[in-house]
Amino acid sequence: MKILIPIKRVNDYNVKVRPNQANTDVDLNNVKMAINPFCEIAVEEAIKLKEAGKADEIVVVTIGDDKHQEQLRTALALGADRAILVKTDESLEPLTVAKVLVKVYEKENPNLVIMGKVGIDGDHNQTGQMFGALTGLPQATFASELEVNGNAIEVTREIDGGLETLSTELPAVVTTDLRLNEPRYASLPNIMKAKRKPLEEINIGDLGIDTTSKISTLKVESPPERQEGVKVETVDALVDKLRNEAKVI
Repeated sequence: MKILIPIKRVNDYNVKVRPNQANTDVDLNNVKMAINPFCEIAVEEAIKLKEAGKADEIVVVTIGDDKHQEQLRTALALGADRAILVKTDESLEPLTVAKVLVKVYEKENPNLVIMGKVGIDGDHNQTGQMFGALTGLPQATFASELEVNGNAIEVTREIDGGLETLSTELPAVVTTDLRLNEPRYASLPNIMKAKRKPLEEINIGDLGIDTTSKISTLKVESPPERQEGVKVETVDALVDKLRNEAKVI
């Protein structure tokens, strides 16, 4: 079984980002970049399936400029077998990303596609669902458990009422939630080995996709600072503030 893992390059989740001076985008100058955490979970799940003898090859793909090779090499160091970089200097919206991934899917013909449910930068939560719709593949989103049984998978999802289990035949697309697994760290020997693993580059212009953005960003700004709370001495004072200031009762 071949598994395809789309990954995304985002700012490190430990870094607090700020808008640039023109308020047109987030300022990423000198900001540490990393694999999107949900994509790391997807890579880890694929590696676990390979270690269990249920997968033969793991292919990771990302879209961007040469800087994105760093995240692909990280995924290779974690255990992926091959990497694909679809080269572009543009920032693509989710639908365009999904269309690019469809082209890669048609080229690679994997049995299973696992991707993060959302990128922590744009927070769109759209690409996996759009990819499933464009390919006609069955999709199981927000997976907290994944079981592969021959030519079928079972995915457990956390919903408001508890847990929901979905079953579908392969090929399929799965998007990962936080509780699916705990990603590992790359060891130094595997980091060295990753430098010799194949990394294919594809020019996005060769895919025949219209990358013109349909979405425009009007303004990027930080959320308003939370106001400092106050302490009250009595229950009557609390009720008064809730009624007359907060107006919640």
